[in-house]
Amino acid sequence: MAKKNPNEMSFLDHLEELRGHMIKATLAILLFASIAFLCKKIVFDTLLFGPSKIEFVTYKGLCNLSKTLGMDESLCITEMPFEIQSRTLAGQFSAHIWVSITFGFIIAFPYVIYQFWKFISPGLHRNERKTSRGFIFSASFLFFLGVLFGYYIICPLSINFLANYSVSEEIHNDFDLDSYISLIRASTLASGLIFELPIIIYFLTKIGLVTPEFLRKNRKVALVIVLIVSAVITPPDIASQVIVAIPVLILYEVSIFISKRVLKTQAEKALQTS
Repeated sequence: MAKKNPNEMSFLDHLEELRGHMIKATLAILLFASIAFLCKKIVFDTLLFGPSKIEFVTYKGLCNLSKTLGMDESLCITEMPFEIQSRTLAGQFSAHIWVSITFGFIIAFPYVIYQFWKFISPGLHRNERKTSRGFIFSASFLFFLGVLFGYYIICPLSINFLANYSVSEEIHNDFDLDSYISLIRASTLASGLIFELPIIIYFLTKIGLVTPEFLRKNRKVALVIVLIVSAVITPPDIASQVIVAIPVLILYEVSIFISKRVLKTQAEKALQTS
């Protein structure tokens, strides 16, 4: 059956088209989630619980940095004074399911973005589709970069801070499995989505909602928002917030450059057609 012209499709036709793409994206997520479900030893023991061990690569890096800077072993992590426990009957099975789905979404993200692009691309002009060919690669690269940043930077900082924070020596930390997983999931996914900022600015500029002047004018407001977001997804210490804020601010400046390039390209095309 021939595919309908987007200009001739009704609202219900668009919904049907969207449903088809969503089904394909969901099947891809479930496929990779099934693989993650079967590889639970790698997913849980190696990846998920990696930041809870003193041998984690981030802690080793901080220790080596401390020695290099002549700070002795002040940044070295010698212990993780907590245990992870499951206090509900179906706790471990439920965690296994949802962690697998999260991994499935992360791994399938390029295909999910591809299906999203397939849905919106017929409504774009040919030159717009041509200039946006790198969308899937760029969006996937930024997302994975953000996930890695969240996993190797935000998660270890958060876990180390919260594990060693104490209001009394009478209290022993026994973290619930769901609480630990929620921290890992929130840190990685939030970072992955935050790193999509340049892509979002690109499309907002294309449709005329954002300009470089607007971004420059509101740079101070953006700084405040970034610090608030950093405070939400990191422990409440200044060092962690600054570490998270720096790459986001860099992405904001990159977004200004991208917005400027989009407007410049549009102006050049307008001159060529006039």
